[in-house]
Amino acid sequence: MKSRMLHKVLMLVVCCLLVAGCTTSKSKTEKQANIKSSIKVMFFDQGYFFQQYGDLFTVNFPNIDIQVVSTQSLYNQGGGTDYNKAMQELIDKEQPDVLMLNTDTYEKYAADGKVQELDSLINRDKYNIENIYPALIELLKEKGAGKLYGLSPSFSSNAVYYNADLFKKYGVEIPHDSMTWQEIFDLAKRFPTEGDEDTRIYGYAAQYNMSLNNMVQTIAKTQGLNDINLDTLKVTVNTESWKKVYQLALDAMESKIIYNPKPSDGAIMMEDYFKQQLFIMGRAAITTSGSYMLQSMQQAKTAIPEYKPFELGIVTGPVDSAEPDATRDIYFNEIFAINAKSPNVDAAWEFIKFINGEDYAKVKSKTMNNGLLSRMGYSTEFDGISLDVFYKLKPKLDQKYYTRAEKIPTNFYEQYNPIVEREIGLVQEKKKSLDDALKTIEEEGQVVLDKAIKEKEENKTKDATETTAE
Repeated sequence: MKSRMLHKVLMLVVCCLLVAGCTTSKSKTEKQANIKSSIKVMFFDQGYFFQQYGDLFTVNFPNIDIQVVSTQSLYNQGGGTDYNKAMQELIDKEQPDVLMLNTDTYEKYAADGKVQELDSLINRDKYNIENIYPALIELLKEKGAGKLYGLSPSFSSNAVYYNADLFKKYGVEIPHDSMTWQEIFDLAKRFPTEGDEDTRIYGYAAQYNMSLNNMVQTIAKTQGLNDINLDTLKVTVNTESWKKVYQLALDAMESKIIYNPKPSDGAIMMEDYFKQQLFIMGRAAITTSGSYMLQSMQQAKTAIPEYKPFELGIVTGPVDSAEPDATRDIYFNEIFAINAKSPNVDAAWEFIKFINGEDYAKVKSKTMNNGLLSRMGYSTEFDGISLDVFYKLKPKLDQKYYTRAEKIPTNFYEQYNPIVEREIGLVQEKKKSLDDALKTIEEEGQVVLDKAIKEKEENKTKDATETTAE
């Protein structure tokens, strides 16, 4: 009898210890999650926010109410609007607890002390960030002067797609990782160019109608070229590097290896859209695209009755030959950070933890609607295709992009691009040399830039005077 009584007492003690252990192991924020609270989250659209983040979070944290501060108004104010100023005014007015930033505003806000440092919260809650895309964490810390001020649950990145069946058919060696634009176009030239537009094979297929200038800007971005020196505010396109980029694009266009979809006159049926995407239809050897291409190819199988699948290959690229392990074609446009003035830091942190956490990744790994997951290990393949290629390269972002947005008036390119289109059109028509065209672009572009900067400064002075008068 004594033995049984002793056994019951020991079991009771063990249970009490287990309960106590579970209770003390809960983080401060886990306990506070049961307290009714409310947070404001900055996002561009309320409906899309709840579809991507809010609904899942609310199910797991029913006591934390979420209000969305929409940023749509920032994009509806006309071409002359100072976006950064308008965004700060919105934040000052609405005081959202969670800010949605891109890499440029993230860097600026971190430097200005406008967002909460997360390292202490991560350490406090022992929050695992080890299997979040390491290059992303490295980038965010780099832009935060060694500290972490935000996290991004997803990103988008480009890669080189190829039709392995066409490469086998025409005896062309398949693409390799770290493809440059020169290598892509050289491979594309190995495919036949004869035949009519409705049946022929193309070496490379664009996904949307691209002018020569669009192609030039795409290649230039890969190589890290800027058409304006931000230190001197001088247009600098009459250089050897820019000339090589223009010549590469001109040669590719003239060689008839590139398929350019016709501009759309308006809404079109899904089947008609896919039929204009020649890579998806198996009539182009190479294209460059983001991970959404995989989703499009999956949709084409059901949207087009006569669709014929082919063996797909993906490699890293396009890259700059000087930095084959890095990419500039990568975007982190939803970096979530905590407003430094927020009175609801713990609830805001709970939200950021959740959308960057394992439970969220498990649910979202079934789709690719919002790009690639930053938390690795949950979305490893899509429709049988490995996604590893999108995680191989290191992000290489323009370090002066925010400075560019501050210094270059938003309406500059509205006047500059027509100059470029006109001059390059003359080159294509053999009416002007590339050297002369670049010289004219630089000279006339400088006049336009100087005028735009002057007008911007005059408007600033006018606004300041009106504010003082009020």
